[in-house]
Amino acid sequence: MNLLFLYPEFPHTFWSFKHALKFEGKRSAYPPLGLLTIAPLFPAGWQRRLIDLNVERLRDRDLEWADAALISGMLIQRPSLEQVARRCRERGLPVIVGGPITSGADLTGLADSAVRGEAEGLIPQLAADLEAGRLQPAYGCPERPAMCQSPPPDWSLVRQRKYSAMALQYSRGCPFNCEFCDIIEIYGRRPRTKSPEQVVVELEALRAAGWRGSVFIVDDNFIGNKREVKQLLPRLIQWNHDRGRPFHFFTQASLNLAEDDELLGLMRDANFIKVFLGIETPAEASLLASQKHQNTHRDLLDSVRRIQSYGLEVMGGFILGFDNDPPSIFEEQLRFIRESAIPVAMVGLLTALPGTQLYRRLLKEGRLLLESTGNNTHDALNFIPRMNTETLVEGYKALLKSIYAPEEYYRRVLRFLEHRGPSAARSIHKFSDYVAVAKSLLWQGLLDRSRFTYWRFLAKTLLHHRRSFDTAMALAIMGYHLRRITESYCES
Repeated sequence: MNLLFLYPEFPHTFWSFKHALKFEGKRSAYPPLGLLTIAPLFPAGWQRRLIDLNVERLRDRDLEWADAALISGMLIQRPSLEQVARRCRERGLPVIVGGPITSGADLTGLADSAVRGEAEGLIPQLAADLEAGRLQPAYGCPERPAMCQSPPPDWSLVRQRKYSAMALQYSRGCPFNCEFCDIIEIYGRRPRTKSPEQVVVELEALRAAGWRGSVFIVDDNFIGNKREVKQLLPRLIQWNHDRGRPFHFFTQASLNLAEDDELLGLMRDANFIKVFLGIETPAEASLLASQKHQNTHRDLLDSVRRIQSYGLEVMGGFILGFDNDPPSIFEEQLRFIRESAIPVAMVGLLTALPGTQLYRRLLKEGRLLLESTGNNTHDALNFIPRMNTETLVEGYKALLKSIYAPEEYYRRVLRFLEHRGPSAARSIHKFSDYVAVAKSLLWQGLLDRSRFTYWRFLAKTLLHHRRSFDTAMALAIMGYHLRRITESYCES
């Protein structure tokens, strides 16, 4: 059989990085790791083709070649997924949809079959049913599979030059119990990990495929199982060192990373350059009410600075709209983001995702308005907040305008460069990096209305942080994207 794997397009949001990717000449941040992972599980004699609509068009000849279409996506990709699924069905192709979207959306009329949950244990039955022409309406696995069942991704299916970074998954699940989080509902609260040997095999395959540079370890909480990750990192350090350190890494983690000096040191030595943290809010009452207990009873500012002291850039996730948010929350968020020197501060409105504790509570309280689109930055609230809705949305927009105003943003970057401790990381400079710098100097330095602020920022960087010039340029480009997205949202 000929299998056509399809990945729908992402809309323009903070998370799409579209404006920043143009500087590198890239089309998408990362390839669709889920599809690349399940592809090898189908029978060896079957042909496979991947079309990522974020980097290329779906052509009629692709549909004519295929015997079946397998689509994976998230809620935010639904508009594109609907278009692709209808186009496939018009051609008479069986359509199988999987990924996180199946856990929270009704796909009736779009898919012949929906795969819910993790697919590693389902593929043999799915393949047999597909070949026999007897697809079931839904497939689900009663137990979450061990990570040893997850094969190395098939990198032959993607054109690496279209992407800014490659991706690797080490673990699934998170030990915490945040009310608004759907990760614990989908993957569970007992983190499952790959063995160090599995990770090394995947890295070696990625290196053999020709990749050099950034690798995103996509785990929702990389340190969810600290004992196991401390077994992995020494192997990662040795492997990277023995091969001339071809990769640098970034990932997502919980804030309790700050209390573990051993783990921070290992991540630094393994060539980690940045980490995304779900900080959410400096209002402890909101953290407690949303069961974000791992962020309470600690000094959030000191925690961020401790992580930065190990040479790691902290990217922060922040949320507005908790029931316990005080009227001063907008000023408190701005003050914290400024003092913590977090340049990339992703601030969103609280959204009730399907299947979460928050969704169930708001539904019971009669406060749920509509189903979430998965976009917590551009769409209206999908529930009735305690704070006046207009006050909340306008305060949110004002905060975004403040933190991504060029002078404010560049000031945070310079403060971060002051706070950041020595790093063992060595970035791999590729042709696209030099292209990005050249485009930045042209677009931001000559054509952008904030060009004078940009040049003052570069002058201060060269004067005080010359060794961090590459980091400063990367953050300047990211700031351009964040400002453009903010402007398009706040002016709409």
